[in-house]
Formats: sequence, C-alpha cells, structure tokens
Amino acid sequence: MKTGIIMIILGLTAVLIFGYQSFAQNEMKNKGDVQDKMDNKMMDNKEMGKLEVATFAGGCFWCTESDFEKVKGVKDAISGYTGGQKMDPTYKEVSSGGTGHTEAIQVYYDPDVVSYEELLDVFWRHIDPTDPGGQFVDRGTQYRSEIFYHNEDQKQKAMASKSSLEKSMVFDKPIVTPITKFEKFYKAEDYHQDYHKKSSFRYKYYRNASGRDQFLKRAWKDKEMSKKPGMMENKGHMKGVWSRPDDMKIKEMLTPFQYKVTQKEGTEPPFNNEYWDNKQAGIYVDIVSGEPLFSSTDKFKSGTGWPSFTKPIEPEYVVEKTDKSLFMVRTEVRSKYADSHLGHVFDDGPKPTGMRYCINSASLRFIPKEKLEAEGYGKYLNLF
Repeated sequence: MKTGIIMIILGLTAVLIFGYQSFAQNEMKNKGDVQDKMDNKMMDNKEMGKLEVATFAGGCFWCTESDFEKVKGVKDAISGYTGGQKMDPTYKEVSSGGTGHTEAIQVYYDPDVVSYEELLDVFWRHIDPTDPGGQFVDRGTQYRSEIFYHNEDQKQKAMASKSSLEKSMVFDKPIVTPITKFEKFYKAEDYHQDYHKKSSFRYKYYRNASGRDQFLKRAWKDKEMSKKPGMMENKGHMKGVWSRPDDMKIKEMLTPFQYKVTQKEGTEPPFNNEYWDNKQAGIYVDIVSGEPLFSSTDKFKSGTGWPSFTKPIEPEYVVEKTDKSLFMVRTEVRSKYADSHLGHVFDDGPKPTGMRYCINSASLRFIPKEKLEAEGYGKYLNLF
C-alpha cells in the first residue's frame, strides 16, 4: 500500500515537473518568437527607411509585379491603381474603363543595389511602348503603359531613358508611353497581390495566352543587353540596348562620308576632321548606335591628326580585329553592336596603358558633360 502511494506521488510529481518544464519551454519559445518578430519588424522598418519608390503601369499588374520582383534590389512590388479620378476604386470599377485609372505597380527598391535608371530599363524591356490602346490581349486605357514620376530627378531620368529607347530603334513604331507626375496610388485587392505565386497555374496560363512574352521575344531578338551591377541575370541597362539598324536606316542617319568610314572601312584626312583637336569635357559614342566608347579624360594629343585615346570607357563595346589591308598587319577596332569601323589601336601610347586608340571623328558623336544626363548617359558624369 505504501509502495503504491509512493509510486502515485512520484508519478504525480513527475507529471507536475514535466508539465512545468513544458510550460516553461513553451513560454520561452513564445517569448523568443515574439522577440524574433520584434527584431524582424525593427529590421524591416530600418530597411524600409532607405528604400525608394517607383511607379509603373505596364498592362496587367500581375505580369509587371512578377517581372519586377525578380530584380535584385527590389524589396517589394505592390499591385494597384493610379492615374485616374475615382477615389478608392475597386478592380471591377477600374477594369470597366470608366475611372481613368490604369493597373500599375509600386516598386520599393534599394538604390544602393539597383538604380532608377535600371528599373526603367526593366520596364521598357517588358512592355510594348508603341501601343496606345492597352497592352497585348488587354485592351483599353485601364491597361495602358505609363511612367509616373515621383520627383524631378525621376522625371528627367525617365525622359532620358525614353529618348535613349527611341534612338536605339528597337521598335519600328513611335514610342507612345507617357511620362506623368504621380498623384495617388490605391492598393489593389489582396487576391491580386503576388498572384503569380498564389495562383501560379492560372497566372502562367494567362501570361502565355496574352501574347506578352511572344511579342517581347520577337522585339528583342538578337538585341543583346549589357550586364550591370544590381541587375538580375540576363537583364541589362537600357543604355546597353545598342543595336545596328538596317542599312537603309544607316544611310538615312549618316552623311555619305560618315557612311563610307563606318560601313566601308574608310579613313578621314588627318588634322581635317571634327574632333582631332576637341578639348571639351565629355564622352564619345558610336555615331550609329550610341554605344559609349571613349572619354575626354582619356584623350591625348598624339600629333597624328586624329582623335586619340589611351583606353575605351566600356572595353566590352570595342572589338579588336586583325586588319591585313594596305600590305600591313594592324589591329582594327570596331563597335560591338553597331559593328562600325572606328579606327585602329597601336601600342605606342602614353602611360598608364601604353595604348593609342586612333579613331575617326566620322565614327563618333561627342556629348558634352553638361548634356550627359539629358541624353541618358548620366552614369558617366563621375568621370569628370
């Protein structure tokens, strides 16, 4: 009997001890979870404090949200409505086309990782900027493409980016996407947020049926984009959307002499060309494509009568080829994307490179440093 009682008491004691330990462990776990959430919230608030916001409309916001969330440096992309008059619109109201709003997204991004210019590049790369009546299968102004700038800096960069796209001649039709001052953004209903994740099968079916990716593949076929820091793999900088127009367009763009030099490997006379003695600060770009090639900071007086540089500003855009013409062996330099004949490179230049890029003025267009930002080359201002 005593043994039985003792066993019962020991059993009850064990249960109480075990229960207390479990309770204590749960309490510690709960406190830990709460602390973790508090720490995460503090981290999120700290992180959010340094983020900037950009607003884009590119047709169906399921697609634009999905495209931007893949970009390194983008912390969040939110679907919603903007550009119209109706306050607190619903999806049904916006999709009817009577509110003036368009489906849009707000992109929260870390400017230390990805720049606004690079986001603009992603935007152009994923829409049809020549369509004023909607985007792909979605028709109506509620699906129009549009850039909504939040400040004067974004406005200038958006305008420069649009100008750069126009000059690239990726599209045969005019670029009609408007650039508009941001006013008010209304977050879309919860079921629209991350739709590409929550309803992935339906999203993939819709996207494929919309014709968006098929159009983009055709539009950007054979038009490479340079890789830049902060961008996702295989995405690039719009100012790297350098391409070669067809021969007829090149003839329209250039003078007969410029055409002869760039397309027929001609040579201009020394001391009688546009830039041999140019002393202005700025950069020199390919006259056909706009590829950034050389900087005035690397230009030197070689005494040859042609513009001479110690190095390119973007080595990947300058291609070297063996030239065996004129009964000699030389190294020709050509632009990567336009394939323009630029000149030749020699190893008799000054330090630090010891190279002399001897370039025809007829192959170049000079952009003064004061106009770099406006023409879409603002990233090179740090050279000066």
